[in-house]
Amino acid sequence: MMGCEWMWKINFEKRSTTPRIVLFLVPLLSIIVGLVFVGFFIAGTGKSPLYIYGLMFEGAFGSAYGLSETVVKSIPLILTGLGVALAFRMQLWNIGAEGQLYMGAFGATWLALNFPMWPAYLLLPGMLIMSFITGGIWGLLPAIPRAYFKVNETITTLLLNYVGILWVDYLVYGPWRDPKGFNFPITAPFSENAILPILGDSRIHAGLIVGILAAVVLYIILKYTKWGFEIRVSGESGAAAHYAGMNYIRNILLVMFVSGGLAGIAGMTEVSGITQRLQHGISPGYGYSAIIIAWLARLNPWAVVLVSFLFGGLLVGGYSIQTSGFPAATVAMLQGAILFFVVGGEIFVGYRLTWRSKGGNQ
Repeated sequence: MMGCEWMWKINFEKRSTTPRIVLFLVPLLSIIVGLVFVGFFIAGTGKSPLYIYGLMFEGAFGSAYGLSETVVKSIPLILTGLGVALAFRMQLWNIGAEGQLYMGAFGATWLALNFPMWPAYLLLPGMLIMSFITGGIWGLLPAIPRAYFKVNETITTLLLNYVGILWVDYLVYGPWRDPKGFNFPITAPFSENAILPILGDSRIHAGLIVGILAAVVLYIILKYTKWGFEIRVSGESGAAAHYAGMNYIRNILLVMFVSGGLAGIAGMTEVSGITQRLQHGISPGYGYSAIIIAWLARLNPWAVVLVSFLFGGLLVGGYSIQTSGFPAATVAMLQGAILFFVVGGEIFVGYRLTWRSKGGNQ
């Protein structure tokens, strides 16, 4: 008896070089697959995925108000995304941008509450510097055991998120709670000198300028300075950095401090530009979204700005779909799906899929 048997052999072959088109297509396809994946769950509720996605797009980009709110949401995402991207450049897995944001908000609030009569030209820069320092210290804490004892920074940065968030909760529920706040977990409102200027009648504030300037500075540092070169080399190989005479330990500490500081500034822009006081739940997860943004942007500062704007639209769109009876938690689910497929898709950046077929008679 004669038959035909086909055998398929699938291999992953390491790329010698990665084409630019692959670097563009992999994140794009990861987003599309994430949308399709979540679409199945939306369809399971009896809703049309296209209708829900259309509502989200309309809410985020379909009006002047929606666009302005998208920009507002993108500001803390830009700053936390830049911080995470900087750490990732050196293969330091800073998962603690959320806690660093809260600590930055704490530092800025301390200055605003204790020195409310300082003029704005002193108080606002002081709040920005204080938020950078407190956020940076929160990033430095896990960097020290990572640098000297090789303790996994993924776990320590993640756990410190909860400490930072609960510290702020302690303050707004306790010693910093506004006695005139009807028992709500909020501090007293900031003085006018501690509030960031806004654009026209919108809620877009000067934090947008801070975020764009941070992207410019970070791009220049990474591309044109000796320290940026050391960060790139250290990220590719710590052994090579040691061999080249670079101070690897110092760079770990400095990168994590600056990474946390950028996330801390995001906290300052939120309390000074949006809530105008410190309160419970100032972040809906900006620090966690920053991880997805950094990966999608491939750690490029300019791409971080663009992706942050798109993710800001995703957040605003998530609020708009609640009017149709659909939970805004869909956004969190969508972000998780995108991160899952983006990380999974990274294998196709370094490797290519090949397969061969073999046929034979028996």
